[in-house]
Amino acid sequence: MRENVMKVGVAGLGRMGAAIAKRLLEVGHEVHVWNRSPDKAEPLGKAGVTVAKTPSGLVAGVDTVITILTDAAAIAAVYDGAEGLLAGDAKGKLFIEMSTVQPVTEIALAEKIRAKGATMLECPVGGTVGPALTGKLLGVAGGSKEDFERAKPLLEQMCRRVDLVGPIGAGASMKLAINLPLGIFWLAFGEAYALCRHLNLDPAWLVELFADTSGGTNVLKARGSAVALALQSKPSGSATFDCDNIRKDFRTMVAEAKELGFGLPMAEQALAVFDQAAKAGWGGKDCTEIPAFWSTSHKA
Repeated sequence: MRENVMKVGVAGLGRMGAAIAKRLLEVGHEVHVWNRSPDKAEPLGKAGVTVAKTPSGLVAGVDTVITILTDAAAIAAVYDGAEGLLAGDAKGKLFIEMSTVQPVTEIALAEKIRAKGATMLECPVGGTVGPALTGKLLGVAGGSKEDFERAKPLLEQMCRRVDLVGPIGAGASMKLAINLPLGIFWLAFGEAYALCRHLNLDPAWLVELFADTSGGTNVLKARGSAVALALQSKPSGSATFDCDNIRKDFRTMVAEAKELGFGLPMAEQALAVFDQAAKAGWGGKDCTEIPAFWSTSHKA
């Protein structure tokens, strides 16, 4: 066994949590997992991961715990309670919290973790399942320099880039800021496509052209083929970050801006369109399919 093998726990096996657990197993760590629905842990168990029966049991078997959960309510449910992550002896453990939530949620959680004699670094990540499986996420960390240095060897195996951006809460602020223009882009590209849809140009060629312009984003370069398929009403692959998750993030952005004393007009309008898409049955569809929503809903 290699000297740098770590005992790492992952709580919450959604798309990203499961992908991170697979990545950590692949690079040689001893991985433990827990999930509210045990069936989601079965494939990892068969791959050699240890499946804990409770969150507190997960903490007992590892030195570092990673959580990437849906929202503040999910964080409270997993960390608190009689069998929560903080129910047992957590002294000396390192918690790396990767959820996309408001800063106040991370600040309050860090206080609870410190009270148990443990340490926490928040590090929400940018990227979907593919980058998570290959260690190509982008991390924006919040916490002390000491805790960042402690977590860095592990984070560098998950991320192509990871930066310490400030104290606890700073990572959450940066993640919301990063996700805002990305979410708006999907809608903007849908409107742009609607303007030229009547030209009947090959969608794959059209996406490639847009990607080569000043308005082309990194995500269009990376996932352009999936977008082109969606514009042709063809399956673009399984959802990695769906419309409902985008809606959750935009609600969080709007709430955070309100706490800071200002509004986010573009984000609020974008949220209204994403809500419209969800009502039309697009809630579970991948972000790469969202441009097709507006163009197909508003045919000339």
